[in-house]
Amino acid sequence: MRERLESLLATNEIVVADGGMGTMLLAMALPHGHCPELWNVEQPESIRSIHRGYINAGAQIILTNSFGGTPLKLARHGLGDRAHELNKAAAGLARAEADAAPGSVVVGGSMGPTGDIIAPLGKLAFDDAKAAFREQAAALIEGGVDVIWIETMSDLAEARAAIEGAREASAAAPIVVTMTFDTRGHTMMGVNPEKALEAARKFNPLAVGGNCGNGPDEIVGVIEKMHRLDPGLPLVAKANAGIPHLVDGRTVYDAAPEDMAAYAVRVRQVGARIIGACCGSTPDHVRAIAEALRAPAQ
Repeated sequence: MRERLESLLATNEIVVADGGMGTMLLAMALPHGHCPELWNVEQPESIRSIHRGYINAGAQIILTNSFGGTPLKLARHGLGDRAHELNKAAAGLARAEADAAPGSVVVGGSMGPTGDIIAPLGKLAFDDAKAAFREQAAALIEGGVDVIWIETMSDLAEARAAIEGAREASAAAPIVVTMTFDTRGHTMMGVNPEKALEAARKFNPLAVGGNCGNGPDEIVGVIEKMHRLDPGLPLVAKANAGIPHLVDGRTVYDAAPEDMAAYAVRVRQVGARIIGACCGSTPDHVRAIAEALRAPAQ
């Protein structure tokens, strides 16, 4: 069953999104330094099982395993020339699980930062960044995604390159944009929530918001500020499962499922309409979020 995000938003006050992909891959023993996107062809059933787990937990939106799928980022693993293959495969795996789900599930094509800084602050030319995102978006669309999901951006120039690249790949594909506000209420590049929203809505995105960062409290503040500026625009909240800590050499996040359930209720109250989780989260966290959002209001 194909489901457009526009339809989901039109028929649901709140839409539940999935949780962390990287967290689940690490739990499946993805080797250190191994390219996550390579598992789309090496371990396809592992990727499908992650999507299936989130759908079974109540997610109505699942994001493809393509966060680092630009040719520029893949080139760091010697895989730049396989960008089309790996992104199309990522989309196909998510598409298969969404189509097999008993309810409506939207597939978002995840596009994260290139890992380089755009000129003049860095060496990456804007047009080269846009071309990389265009190639990635075209492959995701060919593979069957419903929406291009640009996430974890810090730089407005890179976000614009991703949007323009996606629009060149398909003028019709809807776009969602989220940035990460992990530096005292700003992105690493100094962008505040209001400035991010104002810049993004020039491109008529379907939704805007925040993801990743320093846990639920931060995202609640971001959504509150964005909603105050534009109450009519659907807002996305995908917070990390708390703050990461190093325990016995591995990263552990400190928010339990019940903590994320409380965050979901709070962020809904300040204006979010698409609510999920990010790093450190699992299907247990998403299940708690879905149950909290579907419970009768107290």
